Order: sequence, then C-alpha cells, then structure tokens
Amino acid sequence: MNGRERETGNGERRRGSARVRPCPPRSPFPVPRAQRAARARGFTLLEMLAVILLIGIAAAAMAVSVTRGLASARIDAASGELAAALRATRTQAIVHGAERSFVLDTRDARYHAAGGRDVQLPRGMRVGITSARMDQGGDGTARIRFFPDGSSTGGRITLASGRREWHVNVSWLTGAVDVVDMAARR
Repeated sequence: MNGRERETGNGERRRGSARVRPCPPRSPFPVPRAQRAARARGFTLLEMLAVILLIGIAAAAMAVSVTRGLASARIDAASGELAAALRATRTQAIVHGAERSFVLDTRDARYHAAGGRDVQLPRGMRVGITSARMDQGGDGTARIRFFPDGSSTGGRITLASGRREWHVNVSWLTGAVDVVDMAARR
C-alpha cells in the first residue's frame, strides 16, 4: 500500500474517497482467451447430438400416435357413413312405400344403398355381416331389407381394423340404426 491508500478493515482498500477491491486469485492453470470465448459462446457437439436424438425420439413417438389416430378416425368415419346409408335406405322405403335393400359385399369391402352409389370401405378394413339366412348370398354378399312401415330384416355389420371393432346394428322391429365402438365399451 502506498501512502494514499488505507485499509478499511473488511478487506477493501480506499484510495482517497474511491474504494479499491482486491483482485480474485488467478487459476494455476491458465486458459487461453480464445478457448474461454468459445466455451462461453455455444454448445458442444455432444450436447447438440443429444438434443437432436431427443427430438428424433419425440418425432417418432408422435408419428406412431398420429398414424394410429388417423386410422381409427378413418374407420370411425366409415362406420358413420355406412350407418347414414342404412338410414337413407330405410327412409326411401318409407317415402316410396316399397321395400328397399342395402347390399354389402364382404369380399370387396363395398356396399350399395338403395338409390345410391357403390361405396368402397377403407383399405385394410375387415367387414362382416349377420343377417337373415335368406338375405345372404353365396358369393360374399348379404343384404338388409327395409319395409314401408320402417321395419327391417335386421342385422349387424361389423367393421374391424387391427384390434378395434365397430358394430352397426339395425333393429328388425323399428329399423333403427346405431353405431357402437366396441373399444369404448370395454
């Protein structure tokens, strides 16, 4: 300390009215300035690879989830459209006062409603039908008939994909159509 500096008692020195703080001790292993600047500016390659790996895993998990969800939504929509076609066939029978038939081809996974067009069900979907014996053809087709009073021959159309299954039920007494997602009932 020179004559103009004095110690304050808590490790600080004063030079006139200004405080002078002691410098921290230096490391015994000096780090070059360029290396210190590089560490302070960015990430290491290992850190970047870890982040990229985590992003890849998250993207793969999302892709699987979205794919399953889309397939489920497609089949859910197909069961709704099939139920709408059955209801339209029933309505035509009532309005025209004559029997109308809904025909399902289980081999080609397609159906034809009265007065409508042929509709192909989504690829990969398994379809089955339970209906009156006299309404089942030997060529993989079956039908559900609707009568002028709204009643029908009744039946159940089963749509399946993977482990998911939907039942489209047609009441023989009232001709009412309802869709049941079997996964929701378990």
